[in-house]
Amino acid sequence: MSTERASVRRALRARGLLVGVLLLPALLAGCRQDMQDQPKYDADQASSFFPDGRANRPLVPGTVVHGSFHENTAYYEGKENGQPVAVPPVKLTPQLLARGQERFDIYCSPCHDRTGSGNGMIVQRGLRRPPSFHIQRLREAPAGYYFDVITNGFGIMLNYRAQVPVDDRWAIIAYIRALQLSQNATIGDVPADQRAALDQGAAGH
Repeated sequence: MSTERASVRRALRARGLLVGVLLLPALLAGCRQDMQDQPKYDADQASSFFPDGRANRPLVPGTVVHGSFHENTAYYEGKENGQPVAVPPVKLTPQLLARGQERFDIYCSPCHDRTGSGNGMIVQRGLRRPPSFHIQRLREAPAGYYFDVITNGFGIMLNYRAQVPVDDRWAIIAYIRALQLSQNATIGDVPADQRAALDQGAAGH
């Protein structure tokens, strides 16, 4: 009799173990919590946990953005202390002006024409005419203003940040200044030792 009872107990124990094994996945599935379902804060969400009421935590003092921070804002943004720089923060050389002329002729002259008067081929075909670079307002505009327009666009002009790298933007701006000077120069702007050559050229015509 005792042998039969032991056999029954073993059978019940084995059956209970089998049921437990079969039910375990279901129990575990009921306890599962995916990452997308777990409690969390979204960006800029209010929080009752932190004393300042914000889920976003303040940056550690001295934190610097990695990969996109440029300390030289005059060069990379055309601004100093939030104001447009007056002159290009680059060394003006014949090579820079030559590069600026090349880039200007490619990207700017279709609308502004090669003299900067605003009568390019696209304008001649119906696009709204941009203001001439030689009007008083734009002659007096700081270099940083032109940098911002090239970078971010203005009016119907799209931005050229993708097409024109930073160094080429300054080259173009330097060339625009040369165009403005060429259209508004006086004999007093010509070095004294070169005025005679101009006089001879004028006499020849």
